[in-house]
Amino acid sequence: MNDQFLFKLFCLPPILSLIFMVNLSCQPKNSSLYLEQTKMIPIPFEINDNYSASYAEAISFYQQLAKASSLVTIEEIGPSDSGRPLHAVIIGDSSIKNAASAKNAGKTVLFINNAIHPGEPCGVDASMLLTRDLIFSKKLKNYLEKTIIVLIPIYNISGALNRGSYSRANQQGPEFYGFRGNVRNYDLNRDFIKCDTKNAQTFNAYYTQWDPDVFIDNHTSNGADYQYVITLIATQKDKLHPILSENLSNSMLPFLYQKMEETKYEMTPYVYSRNTPDDGIAAFLDLPRYSSGYAAMHHSYSFMPETHMLKQFKDRVWSTYHFMVSMLDYLQENGEMVRKSRENAKKATIRQKEFPLNWTIDMDKASTLKFKGYTAEYKPSKVTGKDRLFYNHDLPYTKEIPYFNTYKAISSVQSPKEYIIPQAYDQIIHRLKWNGVKMEQLQKDTVLDVEVYYIEDLESRKMAYEGHFLHSNVVVRKENQKLQFFQGDFKVTTNQEAKRYLVEVLEPEGPDSFFAWNFMDGILMQKEYFSSYVFEETAEKLLSENDDLKKLFVKKKQEDEKFADNARAQLNFIYTHSPYYEKSYRRYPIARIIE
Repeated sequence: MNDQFLFKLFCLPPILSLIFMVNLSCQPKNSSLYLEQTKMIPIPFEINDNYSASYAEAISFYQQLAKASSLVTIEEIGPSDSGRPLHAVIIGDSSIKNAASAKNAGKTVLFINNAIHPGEPCGVDASMLLTRDLIFSKKLKNYLEKTIIVLIPIYNISGALNRGSYSRANQQGPEFYGFRGNVRNYDLNRDFIKCDTKNAQTFNAYYTQWDPDVFIDNHTSNGADYQYVITLIATQKDKLHPILSENLSNSMLPFLYQKMEETKYEMTPYVYSRNTPDDGIAAFLDLPRYSSGYAAMHHSYSFMPETHMLKQFKDRVWSTYHFMVSMLDYLQENGEMVRKSRENAKKATIRQKEFPLNWTIDMDKASTLKFKGYTAEYKPSKVTGKDRLFYNHDLPYTKEIPYFNTYKAISSVQSPKEYIIPQAYDQIIHRLKWNGVKMEQLQKDTVLDVEVYYIEDLESRKMAYEGHFLHSNVVVRKENQKLQFFQGDFKVTTNQEAKRYLVEVLEPEGPDSFFAWNFMDGILMQKEYFSSYVFEETAEKLLSENDDLKKLFVKKKQEDEKFADNARAQLNFIYTHSPYYEKSYRRYPIARIIE
């Protein structure tokens, strides 16, 4: 051991130094801990494999690595809700700072995110192990010849600072971990579109800066019990552009599953079961609010490894480590193909006219999956006396189960040539800019021929969901109108790489549109009404001057008894069909210009 290593070792508390020395002496020569041991910087996980690094320990570790090697850069990338800055670590050529420089250098960009849910911290420690090995292991260092890695050590900083031992009641270890919600009690893995938090606002802009080819967001699962330590959510294939979907299904996933099978951590698709896995599992629909769905809108191949909550923490960490190494293996061999497929998908999306918005699982299309589970049984509960589910580890099985991995679009939309966005909606403008959307402002007041939506119907949550009363099942009708727009309003052409993002967030029927997230709820309230006794004479005059309205009114009374017996309803009918009725009520404020 050299002096630098001994100094770092002796800075530990005495008991931890002793444990570390014993642990080091027991490591096999092919372990990551043994590699270049004279240069290593200790990681708390190696001292106690049921311990996950705290926020301070993780940041300090990367700062030490950055001092030890020019291949590591740690930088503050923007604010978080915690009051502390969000950090990113760049591993590889230090001259590469963004997507353009990576592309010019022929590098594939791998973006890794950790501790979006700090109670699921295996990615934190696995990334520390991986980063050190990439620097000090000759074998792993070779990956950096073709790939640059951008890594967020801890994303939900305030959640990570809220450390305890009891918030994950179903999880085995580590001894201490963070809390799922951030300091404002937001789940950051629901915030990638609405960006209520400073974390998400910083992330949107930084992710766009790097435009990564592959995105990994490390997690730990809840749910059923089974034999696997690690499962995987890949971007839902049917939501990807077909160019990406084909490569994901036929090349990436088979490679990753095979590589993981060669380790002790065989992997299976995420166990999203209807009851128990015996009945089959379904692919997860990663809407844009989630990290992997957000990445998919930017044509990134995205993955959420989900380690199993009931497996030992050390195995969860090492399985995550091996998954990231397997990804690097794939990119070493196929990085150029990955980059080219993304480039082709982006170009094809710019030409694309019709975009799916809403999806449902296709239960008529199921494949089979060889699955290693435990027999699900029932026995009387010692607490309630009722039958309770348990998984019998004495009866493991390997068998074929149904796998529902196909989603079908149930609604779609034709993209416009341009969107016109009133400057008053600055929160929307900010989010578009963070995501690299190109736009220009009108130079003078202008009347434009546009297509507009009216919100005909919608459903809203009765209880708040992530700080919003999310809208769903939105029904619209279209009208062509001449509308006044003003100097400074924004014109956004869809002829750009961000086209899919634009359609998903600006079309009100989308499940994660800005309208769905309540950014435009002001249009849902009527501002002017009428007094019945005053409007009587006006209504009479309107009927006398408009035969078509009169015929419609008479027909309505003949067909609807309740209407015919309700004077206010009749006057309101005439009012809503008159010039006095406000045209802006329920009119979606973002207009469309069609080809």
